Amino acid sequence: MAIALADIKKLRDMTSAGMMDCKNALTEADGDFKRAVEILREKGKSTLSKRGDNETTQGAVLSRIDGGKAILVCLGCETDFVAATPDFKTLAGNIADKAIAALPADKEALKAEKLADGYTVEEDITNQAGKTGEKHVLAYYAALEAPFVSEYVHFNGKLGAIVAFSKVVPAEIARGIAMQVASMNPVAVDEASVPAEVLESERTVAIQKTKDEQVQKAVDAALKKVGINPAHVDSEDHIESNTAKGWLTPEQAQQARQIIAEVGAAKAASLPEAMINGIVNGRIQKFLKENTLLEQEYQLSDDKVSVKAALAAADKDAKVLAFRRFSLSD
Repeated sequence: MAIALADIKKLRDMTSAGMMDCKNALTEADGDFKRAVEILREKGKSTLSKRGDNETTQGAVLSRIDGGKAILVCLGCETDFVAATPDFKTLAGNIADKAIAALPADKEALKAEKLADGYTVEEDITNQAGKTGEKHVLAYYAALEAPFVSEYVHFNGKLGAIVAFSKVVPAEIARGIAMQVASMNPVAVDEASVPAEVLESERTVAIQKTKDEQVQKAVDAALKKVGINPAHVDSEDHIESNTAKGWLTPEQAQQARQIIAEVGAAKAASLPEAMINGIVNGRIQKFLKENTLLEQEYQLSDDKVSVKAALAAADKDAKVLAFRRFSLSD
């Protein structure tokens, strides 16, 4: 059947799908608008299913603030071409507006919220996927409520942060701390709020690294004592290649292997626990200084002060309560 241009435009207004997609859907549905909408939605679902394993490393990160509420959302897609289209930007903005208005509990709850066109967030994302032929996802959603909140989204639209404060603080420091969160990616506000599993993981890595370093020092010293360059025997491949090049004699190669095995084992068995713990504790403190927000060096200060000191200088009673951050490139 012939499909009138007015009907195609009407379906486009209803779904934001492309003109040709709308024409094809109406043709398949014999002019039934309800069925045509379902056809377009099924096309979107098919797109998502077929491209399910594709990465959505492009998209739009958006924030919104309303009084003491702040939200951060990301609508993800596959290419920067699609992310730059007006329809994609409009949908991302509509999702952000709905998030700040409804303040859903989590991402799944946001997906179930209805937008102004009568479709849920999830349905509109599916429709958009069908229109572009790319996978689309609600990649991130977070919300904070506090006496005062701030936000920052990087100019490229792929990185953003929101921060909650215990009281109203000057706009400059509030935005600066949000920028700090976005750029420096702290793991927590302070040491007390670092997740136990993060600290345990860092400690495990630090212990092994410290032990490996102490063993390597002993092995290197033993190698140098007999005239062997440690850099020439730091792996079996190097030993073989350097022997072939004539940089090591076969006897030196065998001697190096023996020293690495015997000295390494002996040193590993005799490492002083107190010394290891001391070095590890120092490494953990360095990790906390570099990775907790309040202890990090404030990037907008020329004086190399901490974020905690910069905030105290602006308002000695203000505290950072929480933050949320998302980056498409992480």
